[in-house]
Amino acid sequence: MAIRKDQTEMENQEMNSEEKVTLEPQKRSGFVKGLLTGILATAAVGMVALVIIVSVGGNTLQIGTKADSKDNGSILTADVQKKLNELMGYINLYFYDDIDKDKLAQGMYAGLLEGLDDKYTEYYTPEEFENLQISATQNYCGIGAVLSQDKDSMQVTATHIYEGSPAEDAGLKDGDVIAYVDEIEASSIELTELVTHIRGEEGTTVHLKVYREGESDYVEMDVKRENIDLPTIEHKMLEGNIGYIHIVDFGAPTVEQFEAAVDDLNAQGMKAMILDVRDNPGGMITAVTGILDDILPEGTVVYTQDKYGKRQDYTSDDEKQMDLPIAVLVNGNSASASEILAGAIRDFEYGTLIGTTTYGKGVVQTIITLEDGDAIKLTTAKYFTPNGENIHGTGIDPDIELEYEYTGDADETYDEMHDNQIEKAIEVLNKEITE
Repeated sequence: MAIRKDQTEMENQEMNSEEKVTLEPQKRSGFVKGLLTGILATAAVGMVALVIIVSVGGNTLQIGTKADSKDNGSILTADVQKKLNELMGYINLYFYDDIDKDKLAQGMYAGLLEGLDDKYTEYYTPEEFENLQISATQNYCGIGAVLSQDKDSMQVTATHIYEGSPAEDAGLKDGDVIAYVDEIEASSIELTELVTHIRGEEGTTVHLKVYREGESDYVEMDVKRENIDLPTIEHKMLEGNIGYIHIVDFGAPTVEQFEAAVDDLNAQGMKAMILDVRDNPGGMITAVTGILDDILPEGTVVYTQDKYGKRQDYTSDDEKQMDLPIAVLVNGNSASASEILAGAIRDFEYGTLIGTTTYGKGVVQTIITLEDGDAIKLTTAKYFTPNGENIHGTGIDPDIELEYEYTGDADETYDEMHDNQIEKAIEVLNKEITE
């Protein structure tokens, strides 16, 4: 069987569905809502993902499938083949219901990858792969909510509701815990599968039951699905001509949106810039390196290395760079591509990191499409900051450690001037402006 390498992922989504999410920024995302109307999509599939687009035009990898008792790298030895036949015999003989052999085969493929004991490696059916591709383009039909899932409890939480979205219109709020999607218990399945039930045909509805703090019973709502492009960048000028840019995730349109935001802020007289990647799960490596190319001077901004020692450098050139004070806001949900941005800014000594230690995902996944339309996501390399640090499992410590606190009225509209981490960034940047 031949396979073709098409693209490489770093979750999406991602946070990926298995990542642990805190509920701390329940009011912070209020500003994030400010520039968007009519948002469609459930933006949850890819958290903690890092995507590298790869083209291998016509090259194939031949994988042997013939059963062989010798250890030639294949697991389909004679003993394994015999055991599979034995199991299939018991299924055919005793299983009480009809058997879908295609599903059995898919279960074997998925089980093979699960045996690697790597939470970032996954098997995708054609439908699941299509959903993954939709997430990368930031255009899909859904409800306009970012969801995340605790890796231990499987609890699904709405971490961001877009302004003007069907989710907001129906009453879904940041911090709501999704209990049921129609008749499906949300915590019973992986988030990547759950969002396939939230998405659907435009104009149809999905019924949600959510747990909300302070309510004695579930809050229920019918949410209409809509289709619209999902922005990944939101920006605003703060006091003192300090530009604020929130990067929701790193998707296909992010670099273009970032450059448009910078142009707008420069036109307003920006003297310093805050980059907010709190709760940003990651995305495409080309997106984050494109942004770093706009900010940093010439040099390597990140590099990857596979098990054979092959290294690939991603660099910025000397055509563009920013000459203004920068602060980067991070937290424990800043993952993957967000950590690449933070690590490069730190190693180039180009800004101040403020917040809490980042998630700690320092590996890269490759998306490989199979000839039958299925696909696999396989962890294939580690990535390193410009100074050679692999942050997998450890994350990046901020220069200024500061837990998030919202000091304003929780029942009022979010005000960034009551966000203590933004306030600290303004304080640091104002000091740099006057020096």
